Amino acid sequence: MLSEYPLTLPALSPDTSTPRGAEVLKKAKAQVGFIPNMYANMVHSPGLLETYLDGYAAFRAESGFTPAEQEVVFLVISRENGCEYCVSAHSFLADKKSGLATDVTNAIRDGNPIADAKLATLADFTRTLFHTRGLPSKAAVETFLAAGYSERQILEIVLALAVKTLSNYANHLFHTPLDDVFSARAWTQK
Repeated sequence: MLSEYPLTLPALSPDTSTPRGAEVLKKAKAQVGFIPNMYANMVHSPGLLETYLDGYAAFRAESGFTPAEQEVVFLVISRENGCEYCVSAHSFLADKKSGLATDVTNAIRDGNPIADAKLATLADFTRTLFHTRGLPSKAAVETFLAAGYSERQILEIVLALAVKTLSNYANHLFHTPLDDVFSARAWTQK
């Protein structure tokens, strides 16, 4: 999904950004090893990129979800937002870094059921929080908790929703080109 009007701001590097932007891009590169196209765009608002980076790092470090479960959350949100860039990037991360089974990643990408019951519950609850804007039913919460998750992890999904909203919306506005490293897992919304 892309905005009708693409922003025309050029991608920035530490050399072409403001001093504050360069500082945030250096932080980004230290976290992921390179500067993805998404970051090169988001840094036009250094606060936007830094908020994204800090929230993303906090979710990864403190959510209580396994790396595979974290990817389920990020993939579901990105798919629901129609962010082709983030679904592609998180599919790559799921395959290469997080240990999420490819059939689960593909099920989320394609909007199909997930065979693993616990991951299916996580995906369903994340989708519910997205669509209800944080107003899940009592039954939805009870199902999530019965699967072995905690009330605190509900708040962690809220954090993931906030983080992915920042990146997904920025990608919609910029029509962010996919980095070559993610191209094998390119995804287009149907």
